[in-house]
Amino acid sequence: MGCTEFVAAAVDDLSLHGCSWSPAAPADAPDTDPSRAVVVIVHGMAERCRRYASFAEELAAAGFATYAYDQRGHGRTAVANGRPLGHLADRAGWPLLLADLDEVVRTASARHPGRPVFLFGHSMGSLVVRAYLQTHGDDLAGAVLCGTAGDPGPSRWAGLALARSEAALRGRQARSSTLDRLLFGSFNRPFEQGLPPEQVTGFEWLSTLSREVSAYVADPWCGFVCTTQFYADLLAGIGPVHDRARVSGMPPWLPILLIAGSDDPVGDAWRGVLQTKQLLRDSGVRDVRSQLYRGARHEILNDRCRDRVVRDVLAWLDEQAGATPLNPDGRAGVGS
Repeated sequence: MGCTEFVAAAVDDLSLHGCSWSPAAPADAPDTDPSRAVVVIVHGMAERCRRYASFAEELAAAGFATYAYDQRGHGRTAVANGRPLGHLADRAGWPLLLADLDEVVRTASARHPGRPVFLFGHSMGSLVVRAYLQTHGDDLAGAVLCGTAGDPGPSRWAGLALARSEAALRGRQARSSTLDRLLFGSFNRPFEQGLPPEQVTGFEWLSTLSREVSAYVADPWCGFVCTTQFYADLLAGIGPVHDRARVSGMPPWLPILLIAGSDDPVGDAWRGVLQTKQLLRDSGVRDVRSQLYRGARHEILNDRCRDRVVRDVLAWLDEQAGATPLNPDGRAGVGS
């Protein structure tokens, strides 16, 4: 099953490039929409949406129209607009990420009116989704948060101060290896033990499968160092994600599924995921579930547990889509 490319217009006239995968229409009704629901995939930092193609194909085969797009500063969205990889905007990049997601959700909803919409966010994409749910949760049917992170605490303020200082001194589009090491330098150390130095890529923390790590390293649109302003936007943006008052703005009926590997350093080896689960529940969200994949690292869709992850996500989507009535206006039809 191939993807269909699409382009959506961002609020600042940036073109957002993505792919969609749709369920096959029956032969006797080729012009009908056979989809049961819509899933919008929001990828992580320093990667691109086509890495989710096989996952999207399985979702589409199960009846879920699936949309994935390259976030600003990433993949084809960056290249086609003549923008550098790893740079969101010269200012206010985080709000633009949320506006971009809203535009893609609107695009997908317009193509599948009356179908409930689910979000799937991985890593940084999960943080974007969590922020989006605080203001747009009423328009959605649920969300899967994959490889998410807990509250970094005071270290976020230190990183933010450094990012803003570097941006002022070196320029907003300067690459910051210092911030890259500060945020990710410790992630790989536990996984380097026993490896010859020449075999260490720095990305072993992503997966236990060396072929998947090698594929990531070989991809010119993955693994890049981001700009000073990117880190400033990210560290400023994730503050409200962990703020209980903001999280309380999410609809209490909205179902959330948290999934992660037990050895994922982004989720602090599951502790950050449990912290997020507790935050959501303490903020009034009633249906928050979690699934741990033992021995897996950050990219559970590219690890040994991959087939189990897909089955679990599909089972959850099946359950939620079956519980969600369809409305002619395109809203999820729940929580009212």
